[in-house]
Amino acid sequence: MLSVLKQLQIEKRIRVGYGAAFLLLLISFLFTFYANWNLLKQTKEITRTDGIIIHLEDLISGLKDAETGVRGYFITKDKRFLDPYLASAKKMDTAFLFLHKIYGSSQARNEKLTEIKSLTDKKYQCLTNELDYFSSHNLVITDTLVAMSHQSKTVMDSIRRISKSMELEEKNLLVEKTRQLQDLYNNLNIFIVLSLLLAVLFALLGLLTYSRENKARKASDKQVLEFQQQLEVKISDLDSANKELIEMRRIEKFAATGRIARNIAHEVRNPLTNINLAIAQLKSDLPEVDENAAILFDMVNRNSQRINQLITELLNATRFAELTYQPATVNNLLDEALELAKDRIALKQITIEKKYAPEKLIISADREKMKIALLNLLVNAVEAIPEKTGIIKINTRNEAGKCLIEITDNGIGMDAIALSKLFEPYFTTKQKGNGLGLTNTQNIILNHKGSIHVESSPGKGSSFILRFDLAGNSINKIEGTSSGQLIS
Repeated sequence: MLSVLKQLQIEKRIRVGYGAAFLLLLISFLFTFYANWNLLKQTKEITRTDGIIIHLEDLISGLKDAETGVRGYFITKDKRFLDPYLASAKKMDTAFLFLHKIYGSSQARNEKLTEIKSLTDKKYQCLTNELDYFSSHNLVITDTLVAMSHQSKTVMDSIRRISKSMELEEKNLLVEKTRQLQDLYNNLNIFIVLSLLLAVLFALLGLLTYSRENKARKASDKQVLEFQQQLEVKISDLDSANKELIEMRRIEKFAATGRIARNIAHEVRNPLTNINLAIAQLKSDLPEVDENAAILFDMVNRNSQRINQLITELLNATRFAELTYQPATVNNLLDEALELAKDRIALKQITIEKKYAPEKLIISADREKMKIALLNLLVNAVEAIPEKTGIIKINTRNEAGKCLIEITDNGIGMDAIALSKLFEPYFTTKQKGNGLGLTNTQNIILNHKGSIHVESSPGKGSSFILRFDLAGNSINKIEGTSSGQLIS
């Protein structure tokens, strides 16, 4: 009798243990689904807020274009400078239409938007009056025209003030939404860890109980294994989602850097154009230019060209460029990049260790752009390692259907702060670097729909890991064409 009661108690504990584990797993699934749904919702809200900020910036940018065009016309009396003024109205209408649509029934925001629209119309009226007055007074700048410009500036200042307040509201909202997204992600991780710990605890309890029984022990082991596998699959899925989220944030950061670069270029080139126009006007107005004045004029022009070149380099490093895709063998691309860097490698007596995949790894790539990216990584490794004892290891392999390239050096390495800023424009630890090489490299890799990951620690070297989609069966068709050879 006691044996029967004991058996019943054991079976009850087994049912309770595995029932609790199953319930915990079910709750984990439901909570994960709810968390993913909230993550998607928060991401859409962040995208919406970012769109509002961009179009508010477009409003100010359009007005600046109009104002710059009018000022350029006043200085040069060339009507071609009015093109930005004439084109800006369409840009403004597009921005207002978007903001009205996205604000919907928000009364407070629509009131501010209506106020900006009214001030914008007043600003354009001021610019129109200035143009009419300038034309009617033989294209001469008078005190009256200057006074009209001051009135126009007052209107512009009001527009900036209201626009900045709206941008600040949206940015604060963006920060709050980002914080909520991070909190949700942290809570999800905590819940998963606790669920895993409790599930393991219940599984161990079931195993200990079943160890005292007969054939039911095997069935219990099988159930526990199934539950553990389900949890591991779920954790693996969450880990993959986390990696995708990190990659998406990196792409968003790169896109944001591009937007900032374009804004900086716009803000710098407008006054730079005015400076060049003013210099040209001064040269034409002065009857004679002595030697000292000519030197100063030349100095201004050279520095203006240098600023414009820096802006162009920054834009090129952050712009998604058009590529000419061709099938290319990765091993040969690396060998060609090594050939370009051979002088630097020989100068520092660096050892190259290649471990290429035995099979042909073929990707679809712009050969010249890809060689630039690989060369940048090789040069970066060469400059980071010491003479004579330096080693660069280059590995390629097929990893889960992806082409993986790993370039590892035994150089000085990087700390966490340097790693976090590695691909930011103008960030460099080199004395003579311009800080755009790795930014351009990341740009090229993202253009090829690839990814780049860096592992490094101070004193232990660095490893750059690149992943690309393999060209696949489409390459076989190319190899069989009448041209006869595959580009490699």
